[in-house]
Amino acid sequence: MIDLTLEIFNPKIVSRAKGGLMAKKRSLIYVIDDDASVRKAFGRLLRSADLDAETFSSAEEFLSSPRQKENACIIIDIRMPGLSGFDLLERLASEGIRIPVIAISAHDDAETREHAKELGAVGFFRKPVDDQALLDAIWWAISGAKKNQS
Repeated sequence: MIDLTLEIFNPKIVSRAKGGLMAKKRSLIYVIDDDASVRKAFGRLLRSADLDAETFSSAEEFLSSPRQKENACIIIDIRMPGLSGFDLLERLASEGIRIPVIAISAHDDAETREHAKELGAVGFFRKPVDDQALLDAIWWAISGAKKNQS
């Protein structure tokens, strides 16, 4: 049995053609999670879907690195030592960085989902995450970001 909670925070859900949405090969997904096994698993999943992946063990590590702002998406764990996923969402907003963010957490409740949404996350998943649902959400987020940049 798959344990999955997915919430997309935009009511304009993109319909998918057979086989799912296609993202260009140069799409870059940032994975920020303090759990090395999660980073490794997400990195493999993303590369298997022809998406480039960069992984970070903390929000601080991500913030100190150069980043691609177009054709990108961030997957962030909400609860981490140091800066939390919520802290990173606030920081990105205050700096005017408009990379779509998908929040993930093992701690799923209405308050956590609502707070992520208020801070600008485009989606929320409860761990463990269904691989195909996550890929669909990433492609949807990148597609929506491209439309907003046009």
